[in-house]
Amino acid sequence: MHHQNGFPHGITHRLFHVIIILLFVLAFPATSIAFQFMDDAGNTIVINQAPKRVVSLVPSVTEIINKIGAGDKISAVTYHDVYPVENATKPIVGGYFSPSLDLIESQHPQIIFHSALHKGLRERFKNSAVQLVELETNSMVDGREKILLLGKIFQKETQAREVVKTIDDQLQIIAQKVAKIPVKDRQRVIRLMGRDAVMTPGSDSFQNEMIRAAGGIPPNFGRKGAVTPVTLEEWTQFNPQVIFGCGGDRKTAETFLTRRGWKDVDAVKNGRIFFFPCELTCRAATNTGTFVSWLSSRIYAKRFSQEAFQILDSKIQKSRKLNIQLDYIKGAQIVYSTINDFLNKTLRIDFTQAMTVVSTLEGERTGIQTVGNHYSPPPAWALEHMKGLEKSRALIYDILGVSVDTASFLFTGADMDHIAVVRKQFRGMVVYALVTAGVKSNALRMGKDEGKYYEPGTINIILLANMKLSTRAMTRAIISATEAKTAALMDLDVRSTPTPATYQATGTGTDNIMVVQGTGLLIENAGGHTKMGELIAGAVYQGVMEAVAEQNALVPNRSVFQRLYERHISPYELVSEAQCDCMAKKGEATVALEEILMDPRYAGFLEAAFALSNDYRRGLIKDLSSYQRWCNAVAQEIAGRDIPQPRDLVQMEDIPLPLKMSLNAVLNGISFRYAPSSDENPKPK
Repeated sequence: MHHQNGFPHGITHRLFHVIIILLFVLAFPATSIAFQFMDDAGNTIVINQAPKRVVSLVPSVTEIINKIGAGDKISAVTYHDVYPVENATKPIVGGYFSPSLDLIESQHPQIIFHSALHKGLRERFKNSAVQLVELETNSMVDGREKILLLGKIFQKETQAREVVKTIDDQLQIIAQKVAKIPVKDRQRVIRLMGRDAVMTPGSDSFQNEMIRAAGGIPPNFGRKGAVTPVTLEEWTQFNPQVIFGCGGDRKTAETFLTRRGWKDVDAVKNGRIFFFPCELTCRAATNTGTFVSWLSSRIYAKRFSQEAFQILDSKIQKSRKLNIQLDYIKGAQIVYSTINDFLNKTLRIDFTQAMTVVSTLEGERTGIQTVGNHYSPPPAWALEHMKGLEKSRALIYDILGVSVDTASFLFTGADMDHIAVVRKQFRGMVVYALVTAGVKSNALRMGKDEGKYYEPGTINIILLANMKLSTRAMTRAIISATEAKTAALMDLDVRSTPTPATYQATGTGTDNIMVVQGTGLLIENAGGHTKMGELIAGAVYQGVMEAVAEQNALVPNRSVFQRLYERHISPYELVSEAQCDCMAKKGEATVALEEILMDPRYAGFLEAAFALSNDYRRGLIKDLSSYQRWCNAVAQEIAGRDIPQPRDLVQMEDIPLPLKMSLNAVLNGISFRYAPSSDENPKPK
């Protein structure tokens, strides 16, 4: 029997259902999630679809989005968000406190993640389809909840749960270790903040919550808030046993902790002052477990280095293979292991036959069957320092199942997941460079910086070739690799840690290179004029560039804000320290400075000063009069009028003259732009 439209009734019925299903799929595609929640402003937010373009103005939220694997959905960030490397090249919409609404709008975002500080957003976007979502992480629990919420928003729920589990596991381990410490032996710990006065987080801050999670006793001065002043009387009565800070807090420590009263506390007397990355201390987000672990291990390093405080069995957890195609390589892998209760990562390369290697850590070694590069995470650094290199190495070798007689390893504080494996080939000649690199904690300029600064950072390089290198060729390879490493650092304009405003770094204080002899055709030279030397240098140069990008998010086209920060220069401090009453409205002037530096023309002007400063310091440029005319023109362009008597507004010490000239030009332009027209010469303070 046929239906009146000519199709059998059963087919028509099935077609009807197919059409309904198709309509449903079209109306609600696979990315549809349709749920609602209340943001931190109390607004009901409805999410119908995973967003594809967002602008995040909150660094902790940006961090979470990247960690759960949705970083590709972020179209723009503030200049505080430079990590991971993908963020380093994204459009910047300004600073956290006063981002540019025009630049935000130009990104055509579907969602803007913001904080309560961003007042102008609602007025600007009230008639648009853009969703404004106020999210901040104000406690450790809040951070955990925000991770799960953002996982749901971006349809990354599995990844979000994994991140939360990692944090919970880390905190649980520390809680168990701390539980072994008698209450009477717990340390008094304070977070040092402030610039012109000593300050600390309020009693309700997540930073004090993290101190407690680390087993410390934070102060309670009866005041709440993100930051609160500390009197000298309160300071001495609390008598901190441990002081920690981040970034610019070093300057506060140098200013106040040398003064009478401030210096007369246990932490200063015993040298118990520690500094950590600001992205760890100042955020309750994805790295909370890591920071609490690191802080706790610094506070209680002596105890945690004892076997009685170990919670987990030291053993290998898993491994992943690396593809290194050389005849004498039996296997290459990254091994993940638990050591001292923390996750360690090791590059391990096994040979089919015993080899000779030349290592800058151990010298020439023969009969080597395994080489590698071992990463210890930050929470383990103090513990290994307490044990010493020999005991730490013996423990690592034991867990890996290798012998000190037949193994040669390098050791690093750079994450092994950021390793660069670079292969270079010319005809039948092949070279591999395996590079890890961290340059933010102990980069140095050899010949200029003092040899007294030490923290794990390290550029470690292992060289493998498909030919047999003589002892002469192996030692010459070290020179070729070193020159290539330094060339990469200089091309990236990596700054010296002790003298960042003045010097480019040539390496770090803990760099090491290992060259493996290899098998096959004998090679007697690996210098710069040889093909072997060329391949080694090319592989090392590329490897250092890639590893530094992954570890520290340093890329050639990074923002001018990041390059200023690397020189320990911030827009806020430039304005705050300017000795001129024209800068009375510090907030407005800082915003103006940020807006100017987001203009590519003015950013280029400052970037030219960076390059000019390097050559001026070397004595390659002697006359700056032409550059001074450029500075005058820029200042007047910013001001919108003539500047009869520019002032010296930059108060920083040890800053190269060309850079000081350029910053003075920008600050003078801003000061005269906002000064009354009748005031042709803003008065100094």
